[in-house]
Amino acid sequence: MRSSWFNKLFIKIGSRQPVSRLILCLIILLALIAIFGSSSVGIIDPAAHVPASLIYTNYRRIKEQAAVDYLELRSVLVSAAGNRELNLCSKESENFVPCYNVSANLLAGFKEGEEFDRHCELLVGTEKCLVRPPKEYKIPLQWPASRDIIWSGNVKITKDQFLSSGSMTKRLMLLEENQIAFRSEDGLIYDGVKDYSRQLAELIGLGSDKEFPQAGVRTILDINCGFGSLGAHFSSLNLMAMCVSGYEVTGSQVQLALERGLPAVVGNFVARQLPYPLFSYDMVHCAQCDIIWDEKDGMSLIEVDRVLRPGGYFVLTSPNSRPQGSSSREKKRNMLTTMGDLTQQLCWILLAQQDETFIWQKTADVHCYASRKKHAIPLCKEDDNDQSYYQPLVRCISGTSSKRWIAIQNRTLELSSDELNIHGKYSGVEPEEFSEDLQFWRSATNDYWSLLTPLIFSDHPKRPGDEDPLPPFNMIRNVMDMNANYGGLNKALMEEKKAVWVMNVVPTGASNTLPLIIDRGFPGVKHDWCEPFPTYPRTYDLLHANGLLSHLSSERCTMIDLFLEMDRILRPEGWIILTDKLGAIEMARSLASQVRWEARLIDLQNGSDQRLLVCQKPFLKK
Repeated sequence: MRSSWFNKLFIKIGSRQPVSRLILCLIILLALIAIFGSSSVGIIDPAAHVPASLIYTNYRRIKEQAAVDYLELRSVLVSAAGNRELNLCSKESENFVPCYNVSANLLAGFKEGEEFDRHCELLVGTEKCLVRPPKEYKIPLQWPASRDIIWSGNVKITKDQFLSSGSMTKRLMLLEENQIAFRSEDGLIYDGVKDYSRQLAELIGLGSDKEFPQAGVRTILDINCGFGSLGAHFSSLNLMAMCVSGYEVTGSQVQLALERGLPAVVGNFVARQLPYPLFSYDMVHCAQCDIIWDEKDGMSLIEVDRVLRPGGYFVLTSPNSRPQGSSSREKKRNMLTTMGDLTQQLCWILLAQQDETFIWQKTADVHCYASRKKHAIPLCKEDDNDQSYYQPLVRCISGTSSKRWIAIQNRTLELSSDELNIHGKYSGVEPEEFSEDLQFWRSATNDYWSLLTPLIFSDHPKRPGDEDPLPPFNMIRNVMDMNANYGGLNKALMEEKKAVWVMNVVPTGASNTLPLIIDRGFPGVKHDWCEPFPTYPRTYDLLHANGLLSHLSSERCTMIDLFLEMDRILRPEGWIILTDKLGAIEMARSLASQVRWEARLIDLQNGSDQRLLVCQKPFLKK
């Protein structure tokens, strides 16, 4: 049965009222508030004729309406001073990721690889405009078809780039007229990935790759993931594989992986830590990822150790991949010798080696570090509340004093009471609040699904012009929870077996609940929403934000900047669900028209000051 607020779905934003009428309305309402609030009025005694509860209700409605009219008036006056709708950006920004401007970074003096790193501090006076889709852009196919076939015009890769790519890429891809087709499980070409995955499982002592969860492997960080074929295979095993790769002007691995509906984020190991807390992944995988692990005193390898859980695995395939001219046997031997020394200092053991594949296992015994040789890599001085957010790489071992030091082989699918108590100590999480949060999101998720199903979901697809797809096809795949709190939305979607994955984002100014989200087995990052998110344009189908707008009001940036960033990362015909206080939602409703979103305001009918705003981004063609 649909909730009462579902019936408010079609309260769609109409045209703005004339300024003069709004001013008159505001004056009248303020006068009424003054009358109700005055203690000197003696002509009529409302309390003698009207119940107190009704007086309070009327007063509250008038007060809320005054706030609405004030925000409405302000938005109209602002719009009158400038363009009501923002213009489209130039063609050059179609695939651009802010903060990764290589030419600007070079001019600022960054070099030795740091020019490819993230430098948001160089963003000054950027133009406020809407990033347009490429001329050849098409709405992606529905999941799971999009995993195996994508439109070539949606990603910045040319036929020449495809033909000049390595043999591994050619085996996994087939470029047709306007599509890139990835071989499915029933194809001979796909067997290379399946065999490789099975090989990794056997090297760590498993019978098949289906047994990865039995060894504690549920989350994988795939460094420079190519075109995501290994991640696609892992997803079929219900494993979460996150692709991380540096910014690329053309042929982006991150852009292509996200287009396929696979988790990915822009990042590298050049100079800064990744936006993940301690112990984020059970396995870190690097196959021909072109990282020279023994350079800079092994700091990139130390960063792998930071995000790797105790007892986790580091997989390195083709370690002889080095810059052109440095692939001799002698240099390869020296690198492996250096790697052996570094891994011993990190308390890793070489678990297995076969051909060009090496697998190390991180120790699960925290006392191992005390038994190392002198002058080994030192231990970091830290507390359990990991606050890493693009901090510089450090040459020390993290996490040895953390209460979250639990071997992956001893972890359970659900957080234990002891683990929850650990997060309560450092993040303020109360068990009762945690349980109530999950119950809330179970109900809210059902409401969202009922609200959007008639338009976009596979239960009752009603998208005009398309034939109804058969289950399990789904138009929503990539979901971002922009203020994830405990990851309750992610958990509720999993329980309902929805074919989506969620990028859980914890704002930098909010309580640091990201370790809790990570320990639940969900993907997530910390992010400052006054900065662009590290992803390519048009990479998410649904953006959800609960309370983010109110949180942003205390930050240094404006709401219009946030909306422009949301518009950039959202696909055409993508959806936005905003829940917040009345004033914030009203301002959001005003700004939605400036970024050309269609918006619907929904009263939750629960007596609170919370409102729901559901928006859809149009497919702008120019």
